[in-house]
Amino acid sequence: MNNNLPDDALEVFTTCPPLGSDGGKSQLEQLIDVARWSEEHGCKGMLVFSDNSQLDAWLLSQVVIQNTRALCPLIAIQPIYMHPYTVAKTLTSIGHLYNRRFYLNMVAGGFKNDLIALNDTTPHDQRYDRLIEYTQIIQKLLEGSGPVSFAGEFYKVDKLKLAPPLAPELFPGIFVSGSSDAGVSAARAIGAVAIKYPKPASEEEIHAGDSLECGIRVGIITRPDAEEAWRIAMTRFPEDRKGQLTRQLASKVSDSVWHHQLTELETKRDGNPYWMVPFQNYKTMCPYLVGSYEEVAEEMSRYFSAGFRRVILDVPPGSEDLAHTFEAFNLAMQPVH
Repeated sequence: MNNNLPDDALEVFTTCPPLGSDGGKSQLEQLIDVARWSEEHGCKGMLVFSDNSQLDAWLLSQVVIQNTRALCPLIAIQPIYMHPYTVAKTLTSIGHLYNRRFYLNMVAGGFKNDLIALNDTTPHDQRYDRLIEYTQIIQKLLEGSGPVSFAGEFYKVDKLKLAPPLAPELFPGIFVSGSSDAGVSAARAIGAVAIKYPKPASEEEIHAGDSLECGIRVGIITRPDAEEAWRIAMTRFPEDRKGQLTRQLASKVSDSVWHHQLTELETKRDGNPYWMVPFQNYKTMCPYLVGSYEEVAEEMSRYFSAGFRRVILDVPPGSEDLAHTFEAFNLAMQPVH
């Protein structure tokens, strides 16, 4: 393990490779590689996202468990895909079989066309109201205090029992998107970590001292020398007119607050490592930080000081990239003298 961060200082998650990514290997081989790299460098877990175009997130998470010793899947949970009882039952079953903790990334929406295809016409803010009820049922079932009865606007269960019980130390960490007011309210209601697709650190709201736990999702390309980092970044994410048009189309059909917020941001190379080109060219779903260890560390330290203590990284293309990223993280976490 190359991560020298204090255990309670920062939790870092990577992201699983998407279906169809060009890595010269099968989806299974890519997933196993990223899972092992993540564990090797001390990551807490890996985001396994879920939408209509991807492989089943539960099956992918089982592959992660079977090929690592302690890495925790951060699995995206979309209410329209399954009943909350099924989520709780799957978690307690996996806990019983593998003794592995999960994190849940509670997803209120997703791609609008996916929702339409599934005949989910629930408005944006009401989807968060539904998500609160959905998550509360899962939490009550997993707490194991007895049969669960719940009567809400969207869900009702009566004396519902869960067996076998989930070991208390395996109770899942819960994340939810916190880029909209509805998302922040949902995070507070269910005691979740609010995850943002961040603006530059200087423009972010300060959450330090707030009871709301927060995190960010961001890609990082860093090297000892800034020029080298930018050379790698430009090679990895060249300008792509087709991708830009796809992003514009996606923005028009999306009701996601974070998607519109990021679309409106501009990339500025005035010494700031914050870089939007990969997002604008539809190559990633998050902003990037690019630069030397010191430059990236300075930006990350501002996020940390603002109260963001969870980081979900973009898909790492190799173990080396994670090693460089943690060099910047370790620098960012050093106390200021």
